[in-house]
Amino acid sequence: MAVLAREYEDDADLRRMQELAADCWRLEGPFVDAHVGDLPWRMYQHVDKLSEVRVRLWLDDAGRAQAWAWLWQTRAELDFQLHPESRGLLVEVLEWFESAAEAREDGGITAWALEAHEETVAALAAAGYELDEADWYEHMVASLDDELGEPQAPEGYELRTVRGDEDVERRVAVHRAAFAPSRVVADSYRRVMQAWPYRPELDQVAVAPDGSFAAFCLCWLDEENRAGNLEPVGTHPDHRRRGLARAVSLAGLRALHAAGAETALVYSVGGSHASRLYKSLGFASQSRHLAFCKRLRESSDDVRR
Repeated sequence: MAVLAREYEDDADLRRMQELAADCWRLEGPFVDAHVGDLPWRMYQHVDKLSEVRVRLWLDDAGRAQAWAWLWQTRAELDFQLHPESRGLLVEVLEWFESAAEAREDGGITAWALEAHEETVAALAAAGYELDEADWYEHMVASLDDELGEPQAPEGYELRTVRGDEDVERRVAVHRAAFAPSRVVADSYRRVMQAWPYRPELDQVAVAPDGSFAAFCLCWLDEENRAGNLEPVGTHPDHRRRGLARAVSLAGLRALHAAGAETALVYSVGGSHASRLYKSLGFASQSRHLAFCKRLRESSDDVRR
């Protein structure tokens, strides 16, 4: 199979990346590097995202993505996704990464991979990458069924969904507070809302007694695979420890189930409070997203020694 490698060009390429993500779920779900909902959130959450990242696609003769690579330039980190039948493209992906990345101060670069993909992990090791156990993300999966409980909001709070542009400013304000410092702004969130497969009925919020938004859970649905994704979830610091994250997450899971999802996926920092919350909602850790590091050059400290 002939493959064309080129840089990301436009929104049509994002859809190609999402189609690959859906293919991977169909063949290997839930063990996927990215869900269809991860990609529009990554691309549009900040204005002009392509000024800080580089994205490359590997396309077959029909123009379908067989692999994509996402380089976080300031961190010298790589995320990627390979079609299960095209894992051999990892060699080309890594060659591009190593030529395109500007190594960190310590001379290192990092590639993230799913532990369940043993062939990929072995290929990274063969290419000189070493596992760094310092940071990892849990790959958590829940089966959605009729046993999902009713979400309970504290007295004075209301659970509902985002009502379009009238809610954008408040929706952005609660995100920025939950993930401060944040570069999400009204214009970028509007772009998220315009992207496939965003649905307002899957954008859950908790409204505080003063009318501000206190917590949120944005869900995404891969309708073809009946697979949901929570990305992101957060609570305003002034409203934490009141069960709001649990309430909006449960509301999101129920909305996903009502929309046809049978399974839900969420990523969480290993061993975090968020992981404990998701486990209480029925999620179980199925794998881990691991960091594999490689030294491209000696650091200044190495030279001084």
